[in-house]
Amino acid sequence: MSTSIYINPLQLIPTNYGLFSQTGNSVPITATTVEGTLIDGGVGTLSVPANGFKVGDAFRAEFGGLISAQNGNTITIRVKAGSTILCQTPAFSMPGIVNQVWLLSINFNIRAIGAAGAAEIVTLGNFHVLKASSGTQEGFGFNTVNNTTFDTTIPNTLDVTVQWSSNNANNSIYSDLFVLNKIY
Repeated sequence: MSTSIYINPLQLIPTNYGLFSQTGNSVPITATTVEGTLIDGGVGTLSVPANGFKVGDAFRAEFGGLISAQNGNTITIRVKAGSTILCQTPAFSMPGIVNQVWLLSINFNIRAIGAAGAAEIVTLGNFHVLKASSGTQEGFGFNTVNNTTFDTTIPNTLDVTVQWSSNNANNSIYSDLFVLNKIY
């Protein structure tokens, strides 16, 4: 008697795999109120082609780097697909810090596909600054559903930017770590 075993080939596809890994520090965003990117060159891709998303696709972006800030100045983080803003944080008032570690974790989930007005993406994240002098951390969380301007029928390229409220010379941020994974 012979026994057959059926293996569904779709079960062999890993659900958690790397899409992009930054291989150098981003350009510091220092002493300016001009929005700048936290992403620099790397291996892999930050782009999804037109009609490349599926309902249920999920992604995680992990960032880290160093930040300095003038006490009371604010920072705003934007998550973008091309020029479309998927998520914009409220302006966060920074403590006075010098060369402190920061971490940013962002999760994305595709809820619906289609043109702007039909497609839907939820973006949820948190930003933390670790203050070495006191051993404490400060930060904030954010959660945005975009069902008005997100469009899966066009190519989408991820960008994550920051903008300072002041061009104070003490304000500076850069990333030395960024990894993007597809988690479902």
